[in-house]
Amino acid sequence: MLRRQVLERLVLMKLQVNRANDNGISVSNDELNAALGSVAQQNGTNVDGLRARLAGEGMGWDDFRNSIHDEIQVQRLKQSFAQTRIQVSDAEVDAALAAQNNGGLQYHLAQILVALPDGASQDQIATGQKKIDGVKDLLDKKEMDFNAAAVRYSDAQNALEGGDLGWRSQDEIPTAFVSLLANLKPGDVVGPLRGPSGFQLIKLVETRNAAQAGAQKATEYEARHILVRVASEADAAKAKARIDTLRARIAGGADFADVAKENSEDPNSAQKGGDLGWFTVDAFGADFGSRVAALKDGEVSQPFRSAAGWHIVQREASRETDVGDKNQRAQIREMIGRRKLDEQYDHFLQEMRGEAYVNIRDGQPAAVTPAATSAAPQTKTN
Repeated sequence: MLRRQVLERLVLMKLQVNRANDNGISVSNDELNAALGSVAQQNGTNVDGLRARLAGEGMGWDDFRNSIHDEIQVQRLKQSFAQTRIQVSDAEVDAALAAQNNGGLQYHLAQILVALPDGASQDQIATGQKKIDGVKDLLDKKEMDFNAAAVRYSDAQNALEGGDLGWRSQDEIPTAFVSLLANLKPGDVVGPLRGPSGFQLIKLVETRNAAQAGAQKATEYEARHILVRVASEADAAKAKARIDTLRARIAGGADFADVAKENSEDPNSAQKGGDLGWFTVDAFGADFGSRVAALKDGEVSQPFRSAAGWHIVQREASRETDVGDKNQRAQIREMIGRRKLDEQYDHFLQEMRGEAYVNIRDGQPAAVTPAATSAAPQTKTN
């Protein structure tokens, strides 16, 4: 079971890296070294210590370095996908906030997905129906638990996690599903259901009160930053040299705010000395937030790159605060956007997989797995 799912995940990773390369998404050596330094810091060591620790666990440094490189590329591909295709309206945020404040239920769900291609033929639909019915029969007879069935049979990205979908509020679940969930007890499974991606089995893991879930604290950070934009990859080296010069000036005693006013290319913060105010860790993206979180108050980061360009960040302070309405809205918007991204990116991966011609070479007899019809464009991935 695990072999099939792990192999499929490796295939999808390779396809995403290929697509990122085709789209001109790259990772420089400086960015990769900075990311490795961040990983080492998060593990309480330096790069040499991380290298030694990996060697002790039997992992080669080059393999680890390549895996981090691929993860950064795929993350940027996903960010690019989100920027062009994912939108969350104020009305969606209002509805989710109202449900949370009214103490509505949230559902922890898991799924098994038997995917169908766009424009599936009657034969493909019948095959999918037969497969999902067979899986449901195994569950009904208790010959296999849901997590194991998800690992073995699900086509979703989260198959290796037992199909876990996390917590969803009522407004994040199709109306037809909500009416079915209302009659379920934790542990019950509903389906098969026909959704936009194929046939699904949905398991209710547990429920909770949304108002209680929303009562929580968040860490906020106060920071300044300097941005040097990268207009094109041809200008990347020039931008990197400039940000290094600015970082050296600050290390030499120059005031961060003065350097930001003179040089930062972020029009929203430059005239305020790069001041970003108070913000939560995910306010400016996961990578930016993790850089700030890794600093001590008063510390200045090394230059790092985002989709916008090269940054230097100075963390000024941090605090624990109750999640107010503004932060609640930001968190809810992020949650809805993440859910939409997961669903649409899953479909995007299925399209890529369906178009791919994959030659699997693992020391066993060669296995070629064309996943699309002969009319579809194909990509060879080794």
